[in-house]
Amino acid sequence: MAIHRIVRAVLVSMLFLQMGALGAFAQDVAADETVAKTWCAGCHDVGAIGRNLGSDARPPAFAAIANMNSTTAMSLGAFLSTPHGQMPDYNLSRNDIANVSAYILNLRK
Repeated sequence: MAIHRIVRAVLVSMLFLQMGALGAFAQDVAADETVAKTWCAGCHDVGAIGRNLGSDARPPAFAAIANMNSTTAMSLGAFLSTPHGQMPDYNLSRNDIANVSAYILNLRK
């Protein structure tokens, strides 16, 4: 019985955390786009029609990233929170990460 209560509590906690994460992404798309253009457009195609899937010469377009099966709010947050090879370490704030993630997810078709 006690194990079931613990499992249920953990599952409910995870649900509320997920709902909170989703709420954090319900933001102004224009503000999200501004952050993406400010920090990311120097290397990425941040437009809605970007077709570049990425190569050694050019990183993937945000639209291509948005349409990857593995792209979620959580995966974007984790990726943008850690430095990566050739990607500059802009040391984005949590708010900037949330804005860029929301913008990318908004491009999903």
